[in-house]
Amino acid sequence: MQGRYTLAHFILTSVLALGMTLLMVGVDAHAQIAFTSDRDGNYEIYVMDANGKNLRRLTNDRHGDLEPSWSPGGKRIAFVSGRDWNLEIYVMDTDGTNPRNLTNNPVNDRHPSWSPDGKHIAFTSSGDRTIADFHANWQIYVMDTDGTNPRNLSNNPINDWHPSWSPDGKRIAFMSDRDGAAEIYVMDTDGGNRRNLTKNASRDENPSWSPDGKHIAFDSYRDGNHEIYVMDDDGKNQRNLTNNPSKDRAPSWSPDGKRIAFSSNRARKQPEIFVMDADGGNPRNLTQDPDDDTNPAWYDPAFAVDPAGKQFTTWGWLKRVAR
Repeated sequence: MQGRYTLAHFILTSVLALGMTLLMVGVDAHAQIAFTSDRDGNYEIYVMDANGKNLRRLTNDRHGDLEPSWSPGGKRIAFVSGRDWNLEIYVMDTDGTNPRNLTNNPVNDRHPSWSPDGKHIAFTSSGDRTIADFHANWQIYVMDTDGTNPRNLSNNPINDWHPSWSPDGKRIAFMSDRDGAAEIYVMDTDGGNRRNLTKNASRDENPSWSPDGKHIAFDSYRDGNHEIYVMDDDGKNQRNLTNNPSKDRAPSWSPDGKRIAFSSNRARKQPEIFVMDADGGNPRNLTQDPDDDTNPAWYDPAFAVDPAGKQFTTWGWLKRVAR
C-alpha cells in the first residue's frame, strides 16, 4: 500500500511539475507591455508581448491617449486621454473596448496608478489651471475605480506628480519639487508621513516600485542626462543602472522583479521601449519605429492577483489540485 501511494504521489507530482512547466512557458509568451506611441499620427495606447512581438493598437482617437496603467487583475487599463479637450483619466477593457471617463472635470488629470487591491486609482490633478499654465498646482489625488470619491492626498502649494502605489498598498511614492528640486517622496495612502527619499539637487522623477516592495526605480538627471536609478524603499543605496549618453526614462518593473522596461532614444533620435535586467545588464530594444514610444507598463498573468479573491489568477487551479 505504501509503495502504491508513493508511486501515485510521484506520478501526481510529475504531472503537476510538467503542467507547471508548460503553463510557465505559455504564460511567459503572454506577458505584455502597454505603452504610448504616436506611430499612427497621434498618441495612442499600444500593447505588445514582452519580447516585442504581437504589437497591436488599443485606442484610436484623434485627440491622443497616453500613460497606460494595468489593473491588478489585468482586466482593465487606466489611461489618460485628451478626447474631452482637457486631459482626463479613462479606463478600458484590455482589448481596447468599453472606454469610459472616470474624472470628467474641467482640469487636467494624469498619471493613473492602481492600488494593489484594485479598489482605487491614484492620479495627478492640476487643480484649477490648464495644461498650458506651467505654474499649475499639480497634486496627488485618489479616487474609487468608478471615478467617485476623489480626494486630495498631497494638499501642498508645490507641485506633486507621478504617484506609484507600493505592492503592500500602504504607501505611495511620488515626485515633488517642494524642496526646490524635483525629488522622489513617499507618503502613507492617507497622505500622511511624507518624506524625501532622494535628497538630490538634480531632477529625480517617475518612481516605480519593485514587486517585492523593497526597491524603487526612478529616472534622474544627476549625471547630466536622464538615467535609470534604483534605491532601497527607504531611499538608501541609490545606484545607477544605466550609463548611456542618451535619455533613459520611465522605468517599469516586470512582475517577477527580474527586468525593468524603460524608454530610451539610444537607438535613434526618438524614444523607444527597451528592457534590461534588474541590475542594469543586458539592455535590448523591443520597439523599432521612427516615432515616439514611451510610458511602458508591464503586466504578466503569471503574477496577476485577483483583487476579489487575493489569489494568483493563473495558478489558482494548480493550487487546488495540489491540495
